[in-house]
Amino acid sequence: MQAEENKSYDDINVTPMVDLYLVLLLIFIIMTTASVQGLKVDLPKASKSPPIGESKVKAITVNNEGKVFLNTVPVSLPELETQLGQAKAANPDLPVIVKGDSRTQYQGIMDVLDVIGRVGISKVGLATQAPK
Repeated sequence: MQAEENKSYDDINVTPMVDLYLVLLLIFIIMTTASVQGLKVDLPKASKSPPIGESKVKAITVNNEGKVFLNTVPVSLPELETQLGQAKAANPDLPVIVKGDSRTQYQGIMDVLDVIGRVGISKVGLATQAPK
């Protein structure tokens, strides 16, 4: 009987360690998903085909020097407001796409968005490029 008590074990029972690791993994998963969640918003639905033709869309571009272009024609902010006002009078649902160079000053984009807001255009899109 004495020899059996002094006998060393050749294998280790890893079941409690595995249980501990699984519990830690579960806690890590729960904490990670809880911290990633953001605000819930109701996103608008888009159709598969574009609802408007390219000729009806006004494209406003702000280059890296802060110059503003309306459909590739350079304009100042007062000229932009006048031309957008005329286009809005002709088409009340006038869509506008704003393209800004990634190196441009943010104030230039905000000035253009301010002009669009003063004219009363509500269909505004901001053009971006998909990440590579």
